[in-house]
Order: sequence, then structure tokens, then C-alpha cells
Amino acid sequence: MTELLYQTDSYLREFDATVVTVDAGAGRVALDRTAFYPGGGGQPADIGSLAFGGTVSPVTQVKKEGDLVWHALSGGLPEVGAAVTAALDWERRYALMRTHTALHVLCGVVWRDYGAQVTGGNMDPLQGRMDFEFANLRGELVAEIEARCNAEVLAGHDVRVRILPRAEAFEIPDLIRTKINLLPPGIAEVRTVEIVGLDLQADGGTHVANTREIGRIRVTDYKSKGAINKRIYITIED
Repeated sequence: MTELLYQTDSYLREFDATVVTVDAGAGRVALDRTAFYPGGGGQPADIGSLAFGGTVSPVTQVKKEGDLVWHALSGGLPEVGAAVTAALDWERRYALMRTHTALHVLCGVVWRDYGAQVTGGNMDPLQGRMDFEFANLRGELVAEIEARCNAEVLAGHDVRVRILPRAEAFEIPDLIRTKINLLPPGIAEVRTVEIVGLDLQADGGTHVANTREIGRIRVTDYKSKGAINKRIYITIED
């Protein structure tokens, strides 16, 4: 089982770990603990490097399978039981943290002010898109949404992460903001991300600690993806 360090500390850039399994055919290793986010919820997996025995191998892909997180390496592979020092590509990770929190600000504003549910989303560093069940979205509303999002960014809301027992988490009103509940039915604990005073929802990704770290949110485009479904594109600026 891999301990998921990123769940409680999004700012951890380097960490020590032990190799618990090696898949030589696939060129990957599983660690006893990791700060690499393995992807999910629209957020891409982290990349970085593993150092061991005088070798530094780039981590090119990370994936969670069952209780293990696998790290694909483009260089040599360590052996089972080897101690490794891992480092994230921090510039990329931090850009994704800013982007992910920005999308939660967008989600919080649209839910609070327009009552629209999320139907999908995706992100890359400093840009992303979110789909809403938002039939009456039009150009003048897009400019209004952008202004309201940036007002919340400048308000300096703290961002808090908690891991709750499933029953306690589902007592929170509107915890699931997506049209479809993506949480597996057998999951015992639910991780929640709260932008204090604006947004609270179940989420597994990495985030900044305060909305001021996001920068400026700019809505670059919006499209109709059907009679009801509308897509909003954003970029993040310093």
C-alpha cells in the first residue's frame, strides 16, 4: 500500500521512500509513500525524478492501481527495498495547484450565483475548462462570472483539506457538485476541499493554501456543448 503524501501536504516537493515492487517489463516501480499525484478528477499526473545509488531517473508517468502508486521511469530501475529520494517538477505541479483551485473558485461562483451543476472538466498547467448544466449562459454573463471569480481570488480565502469518514462527509449539503457522483460506492473515507466562505466539495487533487496564490483568472472562451451543457475556458495569469 502506498501512503498518499499529497493528500495532506500539496507543498511537499521532495521526499524519501522505499521501493516495494518493481515491474521491469513496464519500466516502473511502486513506492511505500509518494507525493506524486497520480492523476484523476481532470488533474494530470505529476512528473519529476527518482534518485538512488548515484542514478537519477526521470519519472515520466504516475498511475494509481489499487492500493499502489506506480512511477514509470525513463532511466534505470531501483531494486525492491532500495531507498530513493524523489523530487517533483515543482513549477508544473504548482501551476496545476493554482489552476485546480481556480476551477473550484469558478465552480463555487457558478453554483452560488447561478445554481448550475458541473458536468465535466479538465486542466493543464495554467489553463483549464469546466462544463456546466447552464442553459442560459451568454456573453454578458461570462464577463460577470470572470469579475466575480477574481473578486473571490482577491478576497484571500483559505483553502482547507479534510479527510472524513464517508457517512460524515455525505452529511455535508451539496458535497457532490458534479452531475454524476464519481465517488466509488465502497470508499470508506472522503477527502474534501473547502475554499472557506465559497466552496466545499469532495475532491482528490492538489490545491494552493489561499486563493490569492491563484493569480488572475481570465475567461478566454465559452461554447455551447448542447441545449443545456455549456463549457467555460479559463487561463491563469500572474
